[in-house]
Amino acid sequence: MHSSLQSPLLSILIPAKDEVGNLPGLLDEISLALADIDHEVIVVDDASKDGTWELLRQRAEKDARLRPLRHATSAGQSTSVWQAAWAARGTWLGTLDGDGQNDPADLPRLFERAQRGDVTLVAGHRTNRRDDWIKRVSSRVANRVRSALLNDATPDTGCGLKVVRRDAFLLLPYFDHMHRFLPALVRAQGGECVSVPVNHRPRGAGESHYGLNNRLWVGLVDMVGVMWLRRRSRLPAAIVESVHSEPAPLESRTDSNDVEPAP
Repeated sequence: MHSSLQSPLLSILIPAKDEVGNLPGLLDEISLALADIDHEVIVVDDASKDGTWELLRQRAEKDARLRPLRHATSAGQSTSVWQAAWAARGTWLGTLDGDGQNDPADLPRLFERAQRGDVTLVAGHRTNRRDDWIKRVSSRVANRVRSALLNDATPDTGCGLKVVRRDAFLLLPYFDHMHRFLPALVRAQGGECVSVPVNHRPRGAGESHYGLNNRLWVGLVDMVGVMWLRRRSRLPAAIVESVHSEPAPLESRTDSNDVEPAP
């Protein structure tokens, strides 16, 4: 199926920083996995210092479905995903990391689950993590604390593989690191989330950009902010529109310009 450049059904969003060694294979896998789904792929190069941008430009010349964007200075993963979402044309958004650890072969299954109409977001659940011990420990602690405090009904909110309605995503409050709390934010707006087991792979080329300081401790601080946002939100709020009577004839209305000023 050929993609419509105006309104593809699914927009894949990929934040990437120094991923020139992983993106070629990842993009090939996405094309294969979504061959029967009308889609586009938006990759945001977050001020990479390797050849990521040149690679994306070259591939985009040969693939109309690929739309590269670039930050002149690094803005982070959440900002990359948020800006890609606003640039996207699809009804649905699919997200995955640029390091190749998320398996694009899982995307059709998540997308099929999302299209049943009873959920706003489908999140991947990495049941067999292929990370180093720092990532595993920090994620385990953060997931347990987050689940207890936010009750987001999502066992692995840090998994980059998700499918979410674009209109619902654009209503979410933006802040740095928001991508780690998408299920809680969606539920605060009245949406429903479900998790689906997905494959997880070792990182290919390059090095991870995460450690204890920018993953665990920052995540715990952000969690307090999300708790505040949820507490202050009053959405969803039921609203009823009254039935109006027929408008008065034009000649019976008083034009404000015809009202004479008081003496």
